[in-house]
Amino acid sequence: MTKYDYDLAIIGSGPGGYVAAIKASQLNMKVLVIEKKDLGGICLNWGCIPTKTLLRSSEIYDYMKNSSNYGLDAKNIVPKIADIIKKSRKVADKLSKGIDFLFKKNKVDLIYGTASINSVKELEIIIGSDIKTIKAKNIIIATGASPKKMHFTSKCEVWDYFSALSPKAIPKSIGIIGSGAIGIEFASFYKSLGSDVHVFEMQNNILPNEDIEVSEFLEKSLTKRGIKFSLNSKIIDVQENESFKLSCENIKTNNIIHYNFEKVLGAIGIVGNIKNLGLENTKIKTENNHIVTLEFGKTHEENIFAIGDVTGAPWLAHKASHEGLACVEYLAGNQEHKQEKMIIPSCVYSNPQVASIGMTEEEAIKLDLKIKVGRFPLSANGKALSLSESEGFVKTIFEANTGQILGAHLIGAEVTELINSFSLAMKLEATEMDIFSTIFPHPTISESIHESALDAFNKAIHI
Repeated sequence: MTKYDYDLAIIGSGPGGYVAAIKASQLNMKVLVIEKKDLGGICLNWGCIPTKTLLRSSEIYDYMKNSSNYGLDAKNIVPKIADIIKKSRKVADKLSKGIDFLFKKNKVDLIYGTASINSVKELEIIIGSDIKTIKAKNIIIATGASPKKMHFTSKCEVWDYFSALSPKAIPKSIGIIGSGAIGIEFASFYKSLGSDVHVFEMQNNILPNEDIEVSEFLEKSLTKRGIKFSLNSKIIDVQENESFKLSCENIKTNNIIHYNFEKVLGAIGIVGNIKNLGLENTKIKTENNHIVTLEFGKTHEENIFAIGDVTGAPWLAHKASHEGLACVEYLAGNQEHKQEKMIIPSCVYSNPQVASIGMTEEEAIKLDLKIKVGRFPLSANGKALSLSESEGFVKTIFEANTGQILGAHLIGAEVTELINSFSLAMKLEATEMDIFSTIFPHPTISESIHESALDAFNKAIHI
């Protein structure tokens, strides 16, 4: 009988890995986490948390610049980029130390090193100049993902999100390649701090995965703020001399246009961290630089599982955490905690914010579903008006006959806090009648959820 050092070894300590580790320990498993660099992974140290801290600083700066909207007079407000970055790093460091505390509290072993799979139940861990081999009954790969590299004719230092999070100074101008969540959030941040921002996107619209109505509304809103957009634009080359020369081709017209920027940020997506994991020693399948998984994070190799960004889209921290819980509970004999792909909320922390869940209207139409769609503008919401944040709307999509909620798409102030109402409603299989009969507090922006549902069935009160 094989003697194991651990019941479970987890490679990576991001939002999937550390949550899985704590849960496994609570279920009486002996757990080891191997972390290559930063406890908490990319999300905590260089993604979700620091970016939201930066965006909050820029949001407050916007409020101060527009203080007259609130009957106030604030003058000579100057952003201090070094202090803004310091604040974001302080928050990330605090949370990273919090995970270390939780590991100790839950008796999770932690090794800083690089792990690779020798066999189905054996890991080799490089710790500095030392090599350690451990045997584990089960292994979870939670190595996350990294920015896609951009290759040009010249060896230029195009920013990735690591660089964009810690600039030495606010660039006078910045070209952003890609209009997904990362690109749009940085566009919003740098525009607020005074940069001339230009976003390039190959698709017909920004945030290509969002409902087209939301996408178009956001583009108009950001354009009003002074952000420039070039859609249907393919980047041909970027060259660096004293500044960056960006060349792009319009896909529809074939016209080539050249631009000059102080900085260029590549935000064209991410790829799974699958290199040097020893996958060649296993039956694990990969596709497009991501690990192929089945339910509960199972791979095609017995006793090896994968969760989070390394398994592909959607690349979301909360999806990774949920997968970690589902995987560990499966290992403990509970198969009820499944991942439901259609009810994973997505958020973009731009100004205005974007949040969505479920099907877009376009997707529902393509499936030939009979739908009812409701919309409620925040311009008709008392709380939004009192906040001087009346830009945006709440859109809900229902199956016409059953009242099933198929999707929700929101844009406006703090909608990233509202989307969970739809997450819960969809999880509980609520219908339009359940929303109709729910009492929403007044005055709150959440009342827009109620009104948008009413509107879908021609029962709206306030529009």
